[in-house]
Amino acid sequence: MKAADIRKLSIEEIKTKIDETRKELMLLRFQAVSGQLTDTSKITKTKREVGRLETIMREMQVNVKEEGEA
Repeated sequence: MKAADIRKLSIEEIKTKIDETRKELMLLRFQAVSGQLTDTSKITKTKREVGRLETIMREMQVNVKEEGEA
């Protein structure tokens, strides 16, 4: 998911997406350990997606807080 698409979501939707992506990452790790995962780059891509989601969510939270103070 691209950053522009993520920024269109609400904070609650982003939290849900983070939970889903973390579950997917856990399953990928299990598959890698058991030898079922052939494309190990999926793990790295999924980690980056979690980071991207968390970063954008934090940006949105900071912006909301700053707007409330102004």
